[in-house]
Amino acid sequence: MTPTAAKRGVMLTDEMRLAWLRLIRSENVGPATFRALINRFGTAEAALEALPELSARGGRQVTVFPEDAAHEEMARATKLGARFVCLGEPDYPALLRSADNAPPLLAMMGDGSTSQRPALSIVGARNASLSGIKLTRMFAREAGEAGYVIVSGLARGIDAAAHEAALPTGTIGVFAGGLDKPYPPENRPLMRQIVDQGGCLISEMPFGWKPRAIDFPRRNRLVAGLCLGLLVVEAALRSGSLISARLAGELGRLVFAVPGSPLDPRAAGTNRLIREGAILTTETNDILEALRPLAGRPPEADERSLEEAEMAATPEEPAEDERARIVETLGPVPVAIDDIIAHTEAAPGAVQLVLLELDLAGRLERHSGGTVSLLL
Repeated sequence: MTPTAAKRGVMLTDEMRLAWLRLIRSENVGPATFRALINRFGTAEAALEALPELSARGGRQVTVFPEDAAHEEMARATKLGARFVCLGEPDYPALLRSADNAPPLLAMMGDGSTSQRPALSIVGARNASLSGIKLTRMFAREAGEAGYVIVSGLARGIDAAAHEAALPTGTIGVFAGGLDKPYPPENRPLMRQIVDQGGCLISEMPFGWKPRAIDFPRRNRLVAGLCLGLLVVEAALRSGSLISARLAGELGRLVFAVPGSPLDPRAAGTNRLIREGAILTTETNDILEALRPLAGRPPEADERSLEEAEMAATPEEPAEDERARIVETLGPVPVAIDDIIAHTEAAPGAVQLVLLELDLAGRLERHSGGTVSLLL
């Protein structure tokens, strides 16, 4: 593979950016599928041409995102003062670039250089206590003064307090919906302040997309991926903040938690995180000391380039009996791709091709750790 464009700051042409937008917005194409398509076909344009046939072989032909719809979304972004940033471009967040299945394309509004600095994510309860709000402001202000950008999800309570305290030093707000569909609506003035004071707003969702409950875990994945460490101030046992903490741990980020009273349900989640190994945090220095060794060396970026991907040696199409044998190894229980290859004795490229076909047809589910299962 060629060196990553991320290290060289390559800018995509307008035509390439349009093709990337169309590909990631096409039916059943997520970050992992996007990468597999680029690695196989070399460019987004070639992948778009191949989509209908590939998905049909998997069992159902998918809809390719129309070119006029992509132009319309780009126009909406421009009208709002936003832009699309592709993986490998200079403004793409440095830490997020290293995460598994990083979004190939982000909508961004504000100063993209903010996303290149070391970051601390702060999350917590929407119905935060007064003491939780005060602690959050202290952590965000002092961490910001120490050089860290503060990342959060623009929700009520802890999220909003973290953003507000970090306005003078830099903060990043992550949307669950499109950048033109802020949630909650009462935080619109805060979002405007973030942009006006040198921070930025980020979303991987399409313009016009109203956030649904299932979209918030996707947002939490970005909140976790953007940071070196994630602090949970208050969280109930069934809380989206605990999802963020789990995702941060899976990405190799440090997880911090503020202890609380056993009588307060908003402390039950943070207390459990501490029992499970999160760093007990009572003052900002607890965070700064733990992050100091990491701040100068952010996680290494993936060495694969997307926009300049070398096409993988195209394997011969698997015979129908081989394709059937590969599909038969799959079921509702996740299995490793290496185990599929070993069991079927098929070429790795043939297995990857069949999995890609099933994925595009909406019949495959990808799990953490690189395992896959068949949707029955």
